[in-house]
Amino acid sequence: MKLIIAAIKPFKLEEVREALTTLGVRGMMVTEIKGFGSQSGHTEIYRGAEYAVNFVPKMRLEIVVPDSLADAAVETIATTAKTGKIGDGKIFVLDVSQALRVRTGETNDDAL
Repeated sequence: MKLIIAAIKPFKLEEVREALTTLGVRGMMVTEIKGFGSQSGHTEIYRGAEYAVNFVPKMRLEIVVPDSLADAAVETIATTAKTGKIGDGKIFVLDVSQALRVRTGETNDDAL
């Protein structure tokens, strides 16, 4: 099993969720986060005053999928979340050694 962690632009969340559902992904965890990378934030003007926004809002997706679905899920996230502009996000893939569905006691791939 693989844990896919993706940081994407907030307005792309629903589009990515729909694409992953079509692919066969059955669940995900979503968290609102703030961060910076190559963008290094930006400046905004509010009521005539300019101020720096050092952290940019993003959405963090955490998805656990069987090994056989991992590459397709990463490709789906990458193509769906891409705008071609700086700040499109990052995707990380980690190994998962064990999973357990609390309600039923199912383990590993069956728990997904």
